[in-house]
Amino acid sequence: MTQATQAVEIWKAGVAAVDGYNATQKALGPVPKPDRILAVGKPAAAMASAALDHFGQVPTLVVTKDGHADDLPSHVQLIEASHPVPDARSLTGGRALREAVEAMGQEEHLLLLVSGGASSLAEDLVPGKTLDDLAALNKDLLSKGLDIHAMNAERRKISQIKGSGLLSRFSGKRVTVLAISDVPGDDLYVIGSGIGALPDTPAFQATASIIASNAHARADAADAAQEAGYAVHLNEEALHDDYLAIAAKIGAQIRNMEPGAMIFGGEPTVTLPDKPGRGGRNQALGLALAREIASCEDITVVIGGTDGTDGPTSAAGAIIDGTTWAEGAVSALNRADSGSFLDQAGALLVTGPTGTNVMDLIVAIRG
Repeated sequence: MTQATQAVEIWKAGVAAVDGYNATQKALGPVPKPDRILAVGKPAAAMASAALDHFGQVPTLVVTKDGHADDLPSHVQLIEASHPVPDARSLTGGRALREAVEAMGQEEHLLLLVSGGASSLAEDLVPGKTLDDLAALNKDLLSKGLDIHAMNAERRKISQIKGSGLLSRFSGKRVTVLAISDVPGDDLYVIGSGIGALPDTPAFQATASIIASNAHARADAADAAQEAGYAVHLNEEALHDDYLAIAAKIGAQIRNMEPGAMIFGGEPTVTLPDKPGRGGRNQALGLALAREIASCEDITVVIGGTDGTDGPTSAAGAIIDGTTWAEGAVSALNRADSGSFLDQAGALLVTGPTGTNVMDLIVAIRG
């Protein structure tokens, strides 16, 4: 097994630990059978499948990203929408979620399964706002390099269902919220812009749990690295900054580490030019890290979005080593076109949808 293959396997072990199906299945033991299941986010289909396998047939609505909903039972209502920029189907999904909550009876139990991506995939706008307003807002937020807290605060201002707005419309008996966190601090009010957040004083019985997070993924990646014979020197959530600042900081740590492994998690930010090229934040950070480890023959770094996608691309991220940085890389970084460069270098990480979403994960190993 090559070092690159080994690094990818360690990365995948971390992602598998937070798989939406398995994480949901483990959490359902104490949960009574619901009268309705609503699932929203990139791993929504995997989470809903686990609930249906556990409870049997229950009326279910799934709102998820295109291509992330294989093998759902025929009775499930499925709405696929766009990410990271919402489209008209996002409004259909948000309205369907609101109407499903409003239609529940006074004695009924709702199981709400929430995960990252919900901010774009489901929206129900306040009166006077249109899809054009929503698209313009999201495009602006994505281009500014803001962190997820700042972005979601702006999204909540024009939404009827974010920031506890959805569950404030529930008049039933009980709500159970199970969430996969893709935000720092695992705050339910921030995940999906708070689409699964409880009202301050709910008029119903309520429980809410975080069932998978970046910390879980990093822990299992570290375990996999140790099982492969690598001493783990560092395991931390250190990617919450501009991607160039992160590359400089952790690049030095990786470049100077002893033989072994380092694990990092979080979500870098990128400020885009007016006409960006191809790529996402992980591909940009991967190429910037390639500059930091250039000519280091014994280091391999795998970086990727745990959901299997990176920005508006089909790649999850990058697999880089000391040979990746080459002529044309500086121009690619400046043009926000890291994806094109990495593709030509054979350095893209492509996994397909993973059934989860807990921010990003980096595995660096030195032989």
